[in-house]
Amino acid sequence: MQYDTVIHGGTVVTPHETFKADVGISDGRIVALAEHLPGGERRIDAGGRLVLPGGIEAHCHIAQESSSGVMTADDYYSGSVSAAFGGNSCFVPFAAQHRGQSIADVIATYDGRAAPNSVIDYSYHLIISDPTPAVLEELPGVFQRGITSFKVFMTYDLMNIGDGGMLDILTVAKSHGALTMVHAENNEMVKWMNRRFAATGLTAPKYHALSRPELAEEEAINRAVSLAKLVDAALFIVHVSTRGGAEIVRREKLAGTKLFAETCPQYLALTRADLDRPGMEGAKYICSPPLRDHATQEVLWQHIRSGTFESVSSDHAPYRADATGKFLNGRDAPYPKIANGMPGIAMRLPYLFSEGVAKGRITLGDFVRLSSSNAARVFGLDRKGAIAPGFDADIAIWNPEETRTVTLDMQHDNMDYTPFEGMEINGWPELVMNRGRIVVEKGMLKANAGDGRFVARKPVDTGAMPGYRAVEFEIAAQFGQEVAP
Repeated sequence: MQYDTVIHGGTVVTPHETFKADVGISDGRIVALAEHLPGGERRIDAGGRLVLPGGIEAHCHIAQESSSGVMTADDYYSGSVSAAFGGNSCFVPFAAQHRGQSIADVIATYDGRAAPNSVIDYSYHLIISDPTPAVLEELPGVFQRGITSFKVFMTYDLMNIGDGGMLDILTVAKSHGALTMVHAENNEMVKWMNRRFAATGLTAPKYHALSRPELAEEEAINRAVSLAKLVDAALFIVHVSTRGGAEIVRREKLAGTKLFAETCPQYLALTRADLDRPGMEGAKYICSPPLRDHATQEVLWQHIRSGTFESVSSDHAPYRADATGKFLNGRDAPYPKIANGMPGIAMRLPYLFSEGVAKGRITLGDFVRLSSSNAARVFGLDRKGAIAPGFDADIAIWNPEETRTVTLDMQHDNMDYTPFEGMEINGWPELVMNRGRIVVEKGMLKANAGDGRFVARKPVDTGAMPGYRAVEFEIAAQFGQEVAP
């Protein structure tokens, strides 16, 4: 058989096995795995390297306006380039609806931003902030196009849709096999803390973390799970940052709830002490949920290792430390007026490899699951996330021995800082391939704007999760009229 490309001499890593094998690629697909494959129009020597599925970044904000009108620094070109240099071959940014927008307008806007610019494959999670009856009627068409997940907020006044709105969204999602993602923080707790801090002049960046208590996340996660259970809908908790939140997720998953969750590198690498820096330097580390402490980091690593989280995602929210981003409201703005979010799309996988695999916290198989295969499974990317015949040739070749000190210029994004500056990283992606095209090779970009394709995704698979049937619906059925959630 003739191959377009043969990757030879490397160690292939799957979620469950690690073995020496050559990989044969034709027409953008993996077509063969064998001890030795001859031929290939191009032969790539992966000797001494790891051959992994390309990373799938399933939580990032690209060319997206915040609810207060701040545009992220990265567009689909710079964002996808940065993702690729970090070992990713596909990403799923958000397409954000703001109050009053139709879903058709949202999708058209993001298609115009993504299609001409992305160097890697992409899809969207739809953010719903205004679930009017007209918007709910539009959602089935979005699902048919292959956008099978969306996000809702339990905080931020301009994004919070309330418990009733969540139930409406969850019900529509369930009927179409879609997955609802949720930013879970108790909005009233946060607002109450903000008022108290403002009354006593505690408005510097370092107070941001204290203003968003761990209890605010834990209560909201518990409430979100309860809402989803009432209608037996699948739910994904994004950026879990607390011990209590992780424990709720683990408990509910063991009980069979249709539940998924993630955490992020910033909660493993940084603490609230990073907000207490001279001047306004701490503003660079404002994100929500906020950074916690070292004890919480260790607990989160335990949950990563034990399988509580499907993925470790970047939550890349690139706002520059200038008047276009963090300081849109002035350099002396109180912390509630400073843009929330940090960059990290290029550092997600190198950090996870270095602190996880290289330090013995997780296995190579864990790394593959957390970086790629779980995201492919959960979000319906059925031709990605695996080194196996029939799958897209989305591949990252890693040098486990390479050591780097993190600098801003190696991020390849549009940011003016990286929160990972100066960290020593062990392990680095040398080559990234998307559908058989080389995107990055030995520090050089080999792809062009617009090379990436939109990927239509399948419905969420919850077949192995028994879920929850509210007894109230069963009781109603006994009176002769069943009430379906």
